Amino acid sequence: MLISVIIPTYNEEKNIVETVKSVEDYFAGKDLSYEIIIIDDGSTDKTDFLVKAMPRVRFFKFLKNFGKGAAVKQGMREAVGDLKLFMDADNSTKISELDNFLPKIRQGYSVVIASRALKESQVKPQVWFKVLAGKIGNKLIQLLVIPGVRDTQCGFKLFTKEAAALFAKQTIDRWGFDFEILFLAKREQFKILEMPIVWINHSDSRVETWDYFKTFIELIKIRLNDLQRKYD
Repeated sequence: MLISVIIPTYNEEKNIVETVKSVEDYFAGKDLSYEIIIIDDGSTDKTDFLVKAMPRVRFFKFLKNFGKGAAVKQGMREAVGDLKLFMDADNSTKISELDNFLPKIRQGYSVVIASRALKESQVKPQVWFKVLAGKIGNKLIQLLVIPGVRDTQCGFKLFTKEAAALFAKQTIDRWGFDFEILFLAKREQFKILEMPIVWINHSDSRVETWDYFKTFIELIKIRLNDLQRKYD
């Protein structure tokens, strides 16, 4: 079995070396084949310089910033694994969570996602207004597009090759791509499972408070796309 690990980056020179090393160390102790794909979303720091020095990494760089969704979509297009995982470059969810995710794929789930909303999860720490904005956003997401999924935005998601094909239908390039893909997965009747994880907030996160509110427009876009049969 080959597992593709896709890491979208944007100005992650402080984190990317440690994150890639953690992935390599994890697979060194496993009887699993893997590839690491980094899609740089128009970074202006030394991210590309650092990544190009990594011999086991497949690297692609956008000339300008398109958005995390665009980077993940490109990574899914380039990936050749039987399973395809995307994870955050700041390592907020560790690759070791795969130990809990892989058995669920074997049990028949096609999409297994990290969820900070489950009571078993350990979330360390996040400022109160981002927690509040996130909760409001998740309520809207459940109401409008994905009932029953409590945390669509955590950046650690595992797909079978068949489910990952849904990224070809993705229309949203920025933060809303997560719930668009999950909407499509549910629409196509793929089995989705949320899993508890340990998640560490980083103070230099690229997510701004205003981004939570922008997602409302993207929610409306998904509903319109569906009504206009753009996903067919």
